[in-house]
Amino acid sequence: MTGHELRRLASSGVSVRLTGLDRTRRAGGGLAALVRDQHVTGATSDPAALTASLADSGAYDDLLRALAARGVTADAAVRTLTAEDARSACDALAPVHRETDGADGHVSVALDARLARDAEATVQQARALVREVGRPNATVEIPATDEGLGAVTACLAEGIGVNVTLLFSPERYDQAREAHLAGLEQALAAGRALGPIASAAAFPLGRIDAAVDTLLDRAGVGASEAKALRGTAALAVARLAHERFTAHLTTPRWQHLAAHGARPQRLLWASDTVPEPGPRATRRITELAVPGTAHTMPEATMRAVAAHGAVVPRTWTRHSYDASRKKLAYLKSFGIGFADVASALEEEGLKKSHASWHSLLDAVSPALDEGRS
Repeated sequence: MTGHELRRLASSGVSVRLTGLDRTRRAGGGLAALVRDQHVTGATSDPAALTASLADSGAYDDLLRALAARGVTADAAVRTLTAEDARSACDALAPVHRETDGADGHVSVALDARLARDAEATVQQARALVREVGRPNATVEIPATDEGLGAVTACLAEGIGVNVTLLFSPERYDQAREAHLAGLEQALAAGRALGPIASAAAFPLGRIDAAVDTLLDRAGVGASEAKALRGTAALAVARLAHERFTAHLTTPRWQHLAAHGARPQRLLWASDTVPEPGPRATRRITELAVPGTAHTMPEATMRAVAAHGAVVPRTWTRHSYDASRKKLAYLKSFGIGFADVASALEEEGLKKSHASWHSLLDAVSPALDEGRS
């Protein structure tokens, strides 16, 4: 994989992050090579990737046998596997973390998806995981549910970095940004240094387009107009979130925190699916080459960007924001209320995360039983 377009993406001010951590990649020095050669500056865990690695390789057999001998539960084993993978990834990204003075080089680690509606349990697990990983560039992933946003504030107040996930609308992003502000204000009041406290706000943009496009295809009226709107909703959401982000940076509340060393909560565009071959596969990524943001993607998507991407740094203007606002409003002409779409996507995202976590537990349990036999 040539790193030319990925280098252009990074040089445009976009943090390139890998989705998926597992021992197979680690054993071959894969992440370290991506950091060194492909300009990767961060990583996010993915329970589905760990499940696939458990099924397709023997990379974890020795560790699972040792855990089985200790009589640990499947839950405890998953926590250990997750923490070990995160620790190794943090070490691979430590040079980036040092060179950027903590602005980049973070590893975002998933928590138990079953806790998404329990703020107190989420905070407790976040504390335990960060302590077990034991690296300054480890952060945790918390979904932007009502309960999750409370946990975001509590974690940030304790100095735990957070990647806020499952954001599907500018309005929900407003709440995530408020949770970030409140957490930093509490941290400052407690005398904590704000500079090391990292946060990102992650939008799974592919899911937005998939949901809206399906509804447009079903509209049955104004077929040509509906077709013209296909594949545009996610970019509109991204632009409107960016509009709010840039306006927020000028507020006295944020400037007070920034004067004490706080870093902005970075907008993160999440590509959670592997694209089809060809130039169109990377369109969303290249259109989102906005300085100061981040993009997380599977390694296959990185290959697609390297092969087909045409990265040009983007500058969004008032015209861009207004056009995006009109685009989302125009969906009502086809009977599509975007607020309803965003709410449904959040629920669907929680269900997928829950199912993915159960699949991981189901993959670990037989291996532990075999190790005990």
